[in-house]
Amino acid sequence: MRGQLCACAPLSPLPKVSNVYKNTRLKLLKTNAAVWFNKMCKSKNLKPKYIHFKTNGKTSQDRKTVSNAVRFRINREIKLLYCKKQNLKVQLYRIHLDCANQCNNVWQHIQNSIDDKLNNKMDTLYQKCNKKLDNLIRQSKTAYNNTKNTNIPPRLINLIQVSLRSMSISWHLDPTMQWQKTPKITLMSL
Repeated sequence: MRGQLCACAPLSPLPKVSNVYKNTRLKLLKTNAAVWFNKMCKSKNLKPKYIHFKTNGKTSQDRKTVSNAVRFRINREIKLLYCKKQNLKVQLYRIHLDCANQCNNVWQHIQNSIDDKLNNKMDTLYQKCNKKLDNLIRQSKTAYNNTKNTNIPPRLINLIQVSLRSMSISWHLDPTMQWQKTPKITLMSL
């Protein structure tokens, strides 16, 4: 685009402001894609690869701590991206006004061509984000399957056929009987 001429200023190269508009618009669209990706990770309880936490064990308390830390980190990232998005919108608005002032009649056509090019780039970016999400979902499923304890012993079933005498049943059921001393049975008394 370096050698192209602009209708807004005869015999001058395309203004620098339109390139700044294009770059700022691209940053804004990428920020929107990052917000979308983080929201999808949050809604599907996935851990993006840019988040790293180490714990000492693999107990349920450790997993809960990691999941809370991941959720907190994603929330902070989304807040940061929203602040960045707001700043980019203000910058883009100012740049848009400058471009409209410099190129009175043709700015709308230039803006449409820039938006078409950026939409094509963003389609590929969203496809990459979808692939990342699919990979994260696949990894989380395999990690969940690996954490299942498959070495659980079978349930213990009591097969002993013991019948209790009426005195021992009453002794177990009557709470006052438990604290009484039982008579000692010795060989002499038998």
